[in-house]
Amino acid sequence: MKSSEFFKKVFSWKLWANLFAMALVVVAACFGVKYGIDLYTHHGERIRVPNIRHKSFADAEHILDQLGLEIQISDTGYVKVLPPDCILEQSLLPGTTVKSGRVVYVVINAANTPTLTIPDVIDNSSYREARAKLVAMGFRVGDPQYVPGEKDWVYGIKCRGKLVSNGQKVPVDAMLIIQVGDGLRDMSDSVAYIEPEIDDFEELDEEPLPEQPKPEVTEEKPAEPPVGNGEVDEFEVVTGPE
Repeated sequence: MKSSEFFKKVFSWKLWANLFAMALVVVAACFGVKYGIDLYTHHGERIRVPNIRHKSFADAEHILDQLGLEIQISDTGYVKVLPPDCILEQSLLPGTTVKSGRVVYVVINAANTPTLTIPDVIDNSSYREARAKLVAMGFRVGDPQYVPGEKDWVYGIKCRGKLVSNGQKVPVDAMLIIQVGDGLRDMSDSVAYIEPEIDDFEELDEEPLPEQPKPEVTEEKPAEPPVGNGEVDEFEVVTGPE
């Protein structure tokens, strides 16, 4: 390329127009990024998060909406003394300074008592294993009840005075009582009741009754002819041969 052609291209108005346009784009992008980030991040805004615990979800949503904040339910819990749909916990602590548009996650009170499923621990684990599993699942476990059996073996679980089985659903706030073997009988022992066989009935030990006297039997004799009243009946006298 000749030098004249080079300088002609360098000082061409098209080249400088393109360079000037590119500079304007860069400057505009810088200003846009600066002010755009401020607008996007709400630079300089300071909103104090209110205390919405123990308020109904509708009231809490109205309060946060006026402040430019959002509310979303993250989980449910259960407190018997509080009404349903009541805020139990909030993700942002009261008094925290945030910017508009932030989301406050809350835990609300359930309308009904939640239930949990009894795991497979009855007659399948020791007391320590069963208690650890139940507590980890959220159950309330009371003091154990000892029953005859192998030491520390789980024989049953009671809920509100009734025996429950594996896989049964029970209220989460109910107290569970684990029936544990006391070690006084080994699992290999078996107790069977055998009804005694009785061949003959045993006679009662009573005093023998006294023998009753036998009644005397009298033979009836033929009645003698009645004796006359002094009169002699005539009768024939038989004599011997003359």
